[in-house]
Amino acid sequence: MVDLSGPIRALQRTADTVLPRHCQACEAPAGQLGLCAACICALPWNDCACTGCAQPLAQPGVCPDCARRAPPYDHAWAAFRLEAPIQHSIHALKYHADFTQAQLLGTLMAQQRQHLAPLPQVLLPVPLHPGRLRRRGYNQALELARAISKLLQLPVLSDAATRQRATEDQIGQTAAARRRNMRGAFTLRRPLTGLHVALIDDVMTTGATLAELARSCRRAGAAQIEVWAAARTP
Repeated sequence: MVDLSGPIRALQRTADTVLPRHCQACEAPAGQLGLCAACICALPWNDCACTGCAQPLAQPGVCPDCARRAPPYDHAWAAFRLEAPIQHSIHALKYHADFTQAQLLGTLMAQQRQHLAPLPQVLLPVPLHPGRLRRRGYNQALELARAISKLLQLPVLSDAATRQRATEDQIGQTAAARRRNMRGAFTLRRPLTGLHVALIDDVMTTGATLAELARSCRRAGAAQIEVWAAARTP
C-alpha cells in the first residue's frame, strides 16, 4: 500500500508558506487555522448535547435512549453538529485527502478539550479495514488523532486496534442494522489494562461503530473510555 498522506501534507505545508492566509469562509485576515475569530465562533458547535451519546439536544442532559440504556463507553463528545461548513470540511478530508481539514478540525477539537481534567492517557482512532485503507490511502480518524495529539501531547495508538471484518457501508442503514453490521468488527492487538482511552472518529451517527470498538477496548482492559468525534448528526 502506498501511503500518500505524507507527501500531500508536505505540499500543503509548502502552499501555506507561500499563499496569503485569509479566512476560508469570509476572506478576512486569519490565524494559523485559516479562519478568523468571528467565523470560528459562528461554526455549528455542539454545545448542548447528550453527555451519553453527544446527540444535539434542546437542553443539556441525557437523551431518552441513553437514559434507558447506557452506552458501553463512559462519555461521548462531538465538537460540532454535522452542518455546513463542518460537513464540507469532513467530506474534503474523508474523500479528497484534504489534510488541512484534519489539522483545522483536530486543533479545534483539542482546544475545546485541553482544559479537561483529567485528560485521557491515549488516543485510539477508529481503524479502517485494510482493504478500504488500501483504496483510500489514509485513515481520516488517524489524521484527526494526530492533529489532536500535537496540541494535547497525548500518544496515538495508531495500530492498537484492527478492523477484522469488511463491514457494509453504514450510510442509510437503521440503528439496529448498524449495530448488527458492526458486531465483532474489531480486535485489539495489545492490552489496554487500566488506561483512560479516547476513541477518535470523524462523524458519529448512531454510535454503533464507536460502541463496538468501545466493547473491544473494555475487553482489553480499558478502565475509562471516552468517545471524541469531530461532528455528530442530529
